[in-house]
Amino acid sequence: MDKTVVVIDGRGHLLGRLASIVAKQVLNGQHVVVVRAEGIVISGGIVRARQKYDYFKRLRMNTKPSHGPFHYASPARMLWRTVRGMVPHKTKRGAAAFERFKAYEGIPPQYATVKRAVVPEALKVLRLAAGHKYCVLGDLSHQVGWRHQATVKALEGKRQEAASEYWVKKKEQNAKYNAAKEAANAQLGDLSALIAATGY
Repeated sequence: MDKTVVVIDGRGHLLGRLASIVAKQVLNGQHVVVVRAEGIVISGGIVRARQKYDYFKRLRMNTKPSHGPFHYASPARMLWRTVRGMVPHKTKRGAAAFERFKAYEGIPPQYATVKRAVVPEALKVLRLAAGHKYCVLGDLSHQVGWRHQATVKALEGKRQEAASEYWVKKKEQNAKYNAAKEAANAQLGDLSALIAATGY
């Protein structure tokens, strides 16, 4: 089993294509975390997506609605449910695989400094023809009852600001390091004769 965690930036990915690839990976033993789930997109306009969700909300247990099905409104939960439908989650193998998957809105602090991957097979710019309608999962969630869109947006702004400051400092450090390296090489002078004498 692969213990390494792959962190995927969900922004700009198509929901179904991303979910199918994630489902396959977790069944193969890979741990997968999807961040920025509110940036995932669905093909088709927002009106169409809203109509489909409204129909989905009508589905319930007639005698005891609290038994399900449950109609999640947050983007991460919508992705979670989509992946669940592609995994045999009622078997031991499927349940173990589903435990290896996590989804979040925004980027939690523990993943803020981790290298994030994209899935080219699921990117909207590569898979959805130019001019086709699409809607963003965060906007759909906001319309159907998700109340934290503004909060996530504010927290993402703070994180991006901190990341920008870090990157400026990192570039300064890299420039100083390269300058020091060049200065040290200049002090050593030409070492080709010494290298040749040692047999290299």
